[in-house]
Amino acid sequence: MGTIFLGSEALARGEITRGRLRSSYEALLPDVYRLRFGEPSLYDYTMAAWLWSKRRGVITGRAASALHGALWVDDDAPIELIWNNNHPPPRIIARNDRFAYDEVMEINGMAVATPQRTAFDLGRYLPRDAAVAHLDALARATGLLSEHVLPLVGQYKGARGVRRLREALDLMDGGAQSPKETWLRLLLIDAGYPRPQTQIPVLDDYGNPIAFLDMGWEDIMVAAEYDGDRHQKDRPRYVWDRRRQAFVERRGWIDIHVIKEDRPHEVLERVAAAWRQRETEGRVVKRPA
Repeated sequence: MGTIFLGSEALARGEITRGRLRSSYEALLPDVYRLRFGEPSLYDYTMAAWLWSKRRGVITGRAASALHGALWVDDDAPIELIWNNNHPPPRIIARNDRFAYDEVMEINGMAVATPQRTAFDLGRYLPRDAAVAHLDALARATGLLSEHVLPLVGQYKGARGVRRLREALDLMDGGAQSPKETWLRLLLIDAGYPRPQTQIPVLDDYGNPIAFLDMGWEDIMVAAEYDGDRHQKDRPRYVWDRRRQAFVERRGWIDIHVIKEDRPHEVLERVAAAWRQRETEGRVVKRPA
């Protein structure tokens, strides 16, 4: 038996008794078991979902993106399957979608949507902001670009959620290093600012990159960065960040730092002030309407 297994198969092979199955193992899904220890992981539920489909479903969506190396997928995320079943158990989303065999690959013995197909499904079924955050993470992990996914739009004309997918793909940026960076970038775009560049290098006098800014506009040297909790909890990191910010500002940048307590309107007010400062300095700036 594997770590996750079908109880009916283990019983049929004589590998376990019904009594031991009840006493030592827990059911993650109907007929899918694991040994009772700790909390089941996202991977455990992903494997369980595939086994529950009798090994015929295709893992897609958030669980597939995690298998491709994408970060920031919640452990309690639902497992999405391309599989025809109108009554899936809790935590499983089954969709009877069409797919081609070249959109499926094998990972740890499971049938998993390719990064392109995974992105196709993420962008169609999730709300825009959540879709972009997951697409950013998938792009960062795999090098995925929007042009890798767009052929599927033509292949599945009339598929549900294609308009939403196009918008999410247009906003996808593998330079985002956290969902909060995605949130900040979308906040700026939605406010009418030109799309910010991500991971902007700041060079020293010898042309060596000393810092990379989360996002900003290199032509006017205005940056916006999101500071996570690690900046406050890790003293050496905090000290480095302060020195880094001083270096960035000495190079002529206005470096706006955002924390979770900042409200959207407060962030936008600070960004607007930075753009006004650049205007008074005589830089050529096309301000948002």
